[in-house]
Amino acid sequence: MNPPLILRGACALLGEEFAFDAKPLDLLVENGRIRTIAPAGSLSGAETIDLAGRLLAPGLINGHFHSHEHFQKGRIENLPLELWMHYVRTPIPVVLNPRQTYLRTLIGAIEALRTGTTLVLDDLALGAAINRENLDAVFQAYEDIGIRALVGFAMMNRPIVDNFPFAEEAFSGEMLRQMRQLKPPSEAEFLGLCAELAKTRHPRANRVGLVVSASAPQRCSDEFLMTCRRFADEHDLSMVTHVQETRMQVVTGGLFYGKPIVEHLADIGFLSPRTSLIHAVWLNPREIGALARSGATAQHNPWSNMTLGSGYQPVRPLLEAGVNVSMGTDGTCSTFTANMLTVLGSAAALSKIRGDDYSKWLSAKEALGAATRGGAKAFGFGGELGVLKPGAIADLVAYRLDTATFTPLSDPVRQLVYAERGAGIDFSMVGGQVVMRGGKLAAIDEGRILAEIATEYEKLKFEFDRAEASVAPMLDAMEKIYRRSLATAIPADTYPARFP
Repeated sequence: MNPPLILRGACALLGEEFAFDAKPLDLLVENGRIRTIAPAGSLSGAETIDLAGRLLAPGLINGHFHSHEHFQKGRIENLPLELWMHYVRTPIPVVLNPRQTYLRTLIGAIEALRTGTTLVLDDLALGAAINRENLDAVFQAYEDIGIRALVGFAMMNRPIVDNFPFAEEAFSGEMLRQMRQLKPPSEAEFLGLCAELAKTRHPRANRVGLVVSASAPQRCSDEFLMTCRRFADEHDLSMVTHVQETRMQVVTGGLFYGKPIVEHLADIGFLSPRTSLIHAVWLNPREIGALARSGATAQHNPWSNMTLGSGYQPVRPLLEAGVNVSMGTDGTCSTFTANMLTVLGSAAALSKIRGDDYSKWLSAKEALGAATRGGAKAFGFGGELGVLKPGAIADLVAYRLDTATFTPLSDPVRQLVYAERGAGIDFSMVGGQVVMRGGKLAAIDEGRILAEIATEYEKLKFEFDRAEASVAPMLDAMEKIYRRSLATAIPADTYPARFP
């Protein structure tokens, strides 16, 4: 255990309501948790870290990104999800060694810590086979830098081509045959890996732990989905899956199940309080009701959904129904950034284009709550993470108040959400361990690591060019599927997620 520390002299956003008092405080951190909060100067008996002139806030929880995309940052723009996704899962893969995998993982972890995030959920695509050396490198990267991480494996048991509507008509028989040969690991391999890690990396006992990820319902048989559901329940693990990110996926649900996907998940008993539906953009009122009754979380990824043109989640109807809402960035191949502060600002601002009733707009406090307490609840840490109070896990961030962002200081929550993007962060802590101090990451040589990443990427650029070129033969068929889906009706009561 780390020795106790007193964080002295900061003001703070306290409790579930982020209550702010400008009076400086002392926080005693012991055994990884906040033990006492008292007026500044009133605590003693432990090493003291001076944080005068800072604002302490809960660390942000990024409930969704993909570390396998970090080397593809900035390579692709202006494609909808169903065309873009082939550039991430290319027919010709880019093969990395363990060191390259380690460095690739650190890209997102560094940006996360530098922009106020203390927990990331990495939905990692393993490719056609499980490479244990590379997987160990992912876990080691998160261990070394000090961030809290949940790692899942985007499990599926259907070839990617078979999760699209109209595929049989759009693709030639030879192309279908070739694409169906691009198979993920077997169900037994996926679940065997999860069973091992449930013992050695359970998140209740490990800062870097396991989450169960079923990539998306249309990429899995119902039997496999429910096997994953039972596994998560039996091992007390949270579960995530991508659901109805795009309009095409509503069309897909109608063709595959005779109803939208969330309604189908409710019918088969998949939804539960430890289930997060990533994106959940195209929803109807019946689906929102099903989420509320089940206790499942709807995860809002506004920056991703904008950059891919997917649409805007009906956040206010979800909140009014009592659905827990969390937040995530999604992968940097589509979003260019793992900055959760960008997600916060875009969530609050984007809500203001949805109708003329300004009482329904998302407030800064609601956005911050989704990115902290909402994520904590989704992943089984409700009341322990995402909040500054005695007894909570000490995952926290300090923002400098002597910056343009917070000068003059009128409302720290609003200024944090709408204006701060990470430049003012100079201290953070995860589980009571200092991971940034004086603006420097404590556990790694950031400059050396970034230089090495740049060098390794230069070696790989040709491989990424070649891999992306292998996508070209399938784009005409995918364009046909995309256009046909746009012309296919969806339930009339679906909340409009995009301007016509």
